[in-house]
Amino acid sequence: MATAAAPHAPAERHPLLAFIAIAWSWLFLLVLVLFFEIWARVQYGSTFVLNPYNLQSIALAASMPLLLGLGQTLVIIAGGIDLSVGFVMGLAAVIMATVMQATSGLHPGLSLLIGILAALLVSVIPGLISGTLIAKLAIPAFIGTLGMYGVCRGVGFLTASGTTVPVNNPWLFALGNARILHIPVPVILTAVVVLVMHWLLQESRFGRYTYAIGGSKPAAIRAGINVPKHTILLYMLASFCAGIAGVVYTARFSAGAAQGGEPLLLDSIAAVVIGGASLFGGSGTIIGTVIGAFIIAVIQYGLVFINVAPFWQFVAVGVVIIVSVLIDQSRERLTGGGRRSE
Repeated sequence: MATAAAPHAPAERHPLLAFIAIAWSWLFLLVLVLFFEIWARVQYGSTFVLNPYNLQSIALAASMPLLLGLGQTLVIIAGGIDLSVGFVMGLAAVIMATVMQATSGLHPGLSLLIGILAALLVSVIPGLISGTLIAKLAIPAFIGTLGMYGVCRGVGFLTASGTTVPVNNPWLFALGNARILHIPVPVILTAVVVLVMHWLLQESRFGRYTYAIGGSKPAAIRAGINVPKHTILLYMLASFCAGIAGVVYTARFSAGAAQGGEPLLLDSIAAVVIGGASLFGGSGTIIGTVIGAFIIAVIQYGLVFINVAPFWQFVAVGVVIIVSVLIDQSRERLTGGGRRSE
């Protein structure tokens, strides 16, 4: 007697589509690099990938939005979003530059250390306030962090008197512009933060709690997780990452500017989404955000490399974001769930 065939799982029906849905960001980055490499060889008779200057420029371009995106990844996995990180970065940069101006009479290294500590200390305050508003007063994350966006923007401009705060410190210049084994110091610093955040998310109880809250907050509460406390810590961590980005910004340009992180907010969120994190929470990885940041950097630098008008960068990144969300919505259907396994 013939038995009815069991229905195939989605992944069994579309193995190739399921693979593309999971690994599309890696494949897209590879296609982008190949496109610009072919263009360079055909049009200029040179190389895009094997040019150390190009690689350093792309890595530097990816570093600051990536630093913002690392904290943003944790917040988004937990089902939230932080719209304030761009101006938290600017505030940290202004505070650091102002403090270093005030301590310019000290040894350059000591002045730099005091400036960094001041920037990082101030940077966690917006996250503490945003997290408390969201966790204790049930204010939507979009509203709470949008309000903090305005507060940090205003405080930053007030601190800097509406101008850029320059700093003349050789140790600061070295931090932002020196190279170790031909690798820019800001890239090395970003790589260290990436490793720490990857471990935190994948190997620690903190990471498991973050996924649990994003997957189902009521279930996380029933499991005994202190959701309000964890939520506050997540937003403080996102602000802290923005503070590190502010330090890198001040070091690279030897100045602090309140608006320095404003154009990077969209890039940071885009990196997280392109990297596979769901805006509905519960899925995402740090490695995915790294790939997302490099996709954006390659698009932006590559379009300049082939002499395309810079405004097309915004169009290209916007299209990639839309495609990312469409793929995210299709992924669960194609893979039969298991978005976190990516």
